[in-house]
Amino acid sequence: MSEKKRRRADPGPSGPTAATKKSRARGSSHAHDLRKQLKPDSEILASLRRMYDEAQSAAASSSKTLTLSDLNLSSACREVSDCDASSVKLAIERAILDIARSILAGRGFSFDVPSRSASNQLYVPELDRIVLRDKSSSRAFANLSTVRKATITARVLSLVYAVLLRDIHVTKRDLFYTDVKLFQDQSQSDAVLDDASCMLGCTRSSLHVVASEKGVVVGRLVFTDDGDRIDCTKMGIGGKAIPPNIDRVGNLESDALFILLVEKDAAFMRLAEDRFYNRFPCIIVTAKGQPDVATRLFLKRMKAELKLPVLALVDSDPYGLKILSVYMCGSKNMSYDSSNLTTPDIKWLGVRPSDLDKYQIPDQCRLPMTDQDVKAGKDLLEEEFVKRNEGWVKELESMVRTRQKAEIQALSSFGFQYLTEVYMPLKLQQKDWL
Repeated sequence: MSEKKRRRADPGPSGPTAATKKSRARGSSHAHDLRKQLKPDSEILASLRRMYDEAQSAAASSSKTLTLSDLNLSSACREVSDCDASSVKLAIERAILDIARSILAGRGFSFDVPSRSASNQLYVPELDRIVLRDKSSSRAFANLSTVRKATITARVLSLVYAVLLRDIHVTKRDLFYTDVKLFQDQSQSDAVLDDASCMLGCTRSSLHVVASEKGVVVGRLVFTDDGDRIDCTKMGIGGKAIPPNIDRVGNLESDALFILLVEKDAAFMRLAEDRFYNRFPCIIVTAKGQPDVATRLFLKRMKAELKLPVLALVDSDPYGLKILSVYMCGSKNMSYDSSNLTTPDIKWLGVRPSDLDKYQIPDQCRLPMTDQDVKAGKDLLEEEFVKRNEGWVKELESMVRTRQKAEIQALSSFGFQYLTEVYMPLKLQQKDWL
């Protein structure tokens, strides 16, 4: 065959192969078939209202929420609680007085800091969340290995005390810039801030140091933010930023039937622009990736006060599930505050590994998992909270076996509004969640 003929026979990178064209045609046909399965919105809404009524009834009939103190655990655990400014200031004063007494007694200057290492974490099935064991270590000023951390701890405590005296809130970034040469990197001041919270027995928000605004909410929710009335149906496609200090939020009102938790900003914007919350009354929330403290607190607050079921939409990869697990049972980094930050009964709506074949996601939209992805998936399969859910195990095993992952945006291969017009309505219609 001549070189010219070979070039004509091979479409090369500039055009799709015949196999790809056939795959797209099959996918398009299947997408059309799925669209025909959709029932009228009125029937789907009736089903959602039944789900809402069941959630309300379950919340009304449930007994007191279990706490650590109700359990007879073999090892002691540490937990924090919301405290007012005067209580936190008193706790700091006591900590400094203890150090002064230690110095006068000849024992030197050191902090007794709770260990937040991975080996000191414990998953409690009865609570369905991670907690922190009550194990501490000494952070001495006279020890070369801990002198710098002890200095940073003293500095952070003094800065927090000053903030509480003024009764103001500052960001973690503000805190870092008060002493850049000492902290060197914000991750160091952030870590010691968590240590301080754990030491003092209060939540991080009680220290009046907050993260910058990250999460957003849109949909059928009205609340007050520092006295201002916010209607989340009038926030456009960008949504309303979730206040970093949740104590400003009050008077939550909603006629929603469920809360939709979304991993990524792109999917959030699609749902918001299409006014999905008007077609199927809901509240849509995202932290734009890894969940921040304010979004987790806000979700917990909505769940507790509005008693709505929560459905989650994340990428079909191990990291999407890790993000979902942080909302559900907490992060190891902040296990000391898991009682305030977790929402255990979230349903995994999608995108699930089984959806890739069910919705015939085209091959070009399925991404190969790296060795690191596979390891992350296998590590998740070893987590106790995953082992308790047979559906999660099956989906994760399938993901690891096929070594395929996909983002929510893979659904756009059938049309930019396929997520809101077909995928989500069909999921709700079939109650297809775990």
